[in-house]
Amino acid sequence: KVLDASTLSFGTRVRWFAICFVAGVVCSVLGTALLWLPKGIKLFAVFYTLGNIAALASTCFLMGPVKQLKAMFEPKRLIATIVMLLCLLLTLCAVFWWNKKGLAVLFCILQFLAMTW
Repeated sequence: KVLDASTLSFGTRVRWFAICFVAGVVCSVLGTALLWLPKGIKLFAVFYTLGNIAALASTCFLMGPVKQLKAMFEPKRLIATIVMLLCLLLTLCAVFWWNKKGLAVLFCILQFLAMTW
């Protein structure tokens, strides 16, 4: 059975939302700072992607995982969800397997745009 957010108290849900959200912001900012280091593109891609995953996890605590997945895959959000999930994977592929820095940055930008949609 999937854990439903309603089994947690409101205070617990808000606390874990804040923890995950702050962790996501910290990872994204840290990743962006690491981008300027020599060969920092791999760390950038990993931290930025982890930051976006943590941001997604944070809203799971408020909405619950099932409700969030239903909302993400509604017809009006389906394309943005697919683009975002695909770009999460493609960002890591671009730096670890294809060694294409520009492509990794492009996929991170697309991650950001899809998540803000």
